[in-house]
Amino acid sequence: MRLPSMSQPFLLAPIAECPPGPPGAQVRLAVLGARGVGKSAMIVRFLTKRFIGDYEPNTGNLYSRLVHLDGDHVAVQIQDTPGCIQVQEDCVQVLDSLSRCVKWAEGFLLVYSITDYSSYQSVQPLHQHIRKVHPDARTPIIIVGNKADLLHARQVQAKEGLQLADELGSLFLEISTSEDSQGVCDVFQYLCKEVSKLQHAGSTDRRRSSIIPRPKSPNMQDLKRRFKQALSSKVK
Repeated sequence: MRLPSMSQPFLLAPIAECPPGPPGAQVRLAVLGARGVGKSAMIVRFLTKRFIGDYEPNTGNLYSRLVHLDGDHVAVQIQDTPGCIQVQEDCVQVLDSLSRCVKWAEGFLLVYSITDYSSYQSVQPLHQHIRKVHPDARTPIIIVGNKADLLHARQVQAKEGLQLADELGSLFLEISTSEDSQGVCDVFQYLCKEVSKLQHAGSTDRRRSSIIPRPKSPNMQDLKRRFKQALSSKVK
């Protein structure tokens, strides 16, 4: 399956420059998925605890908030993205814009609706695109089945979401943005923690690589041998 295209050009909101700070002080997330799966509602639910059911289709909103995470204040930037509605042969414009968002972000939520099987099908190509931009398998990606309260309209079984996540090596869970505010918060907080841990690990690796190895002590036996050779050559 090709990467899904958008109904309109993918115009991301300008991404603010990140002020310098210690690892973990800032986290950049992106929420990707098909149109109508509840991406914007999830983000607003996390940031404000409020649920708003209807949203105008966006062209890529960037949300910035200071959140409390494990005793620290962390600046979280969340990039919302337009919905994917169909698969087209020419995806060049979409790929360019999507790559910009994916390259910027450090952690990802791939969202589908359990009431829309086509939205579930868009997860794998999006995941593949992220891995293409971020070959490091440690980049945190969580697959989220949203609208878990609409069981009467379910088209995607939980075992299908779990199987896909296992195949892709990602975490999976189902949530209801409308009914479970805590569940939504848990998803974002877990992703923030995973990104923060990766930042700390990267910082440690850089510090180790910047340490100049101590020169090895000269071999005294080798020095004595060379000295004797030099003396014997002079005597001759």
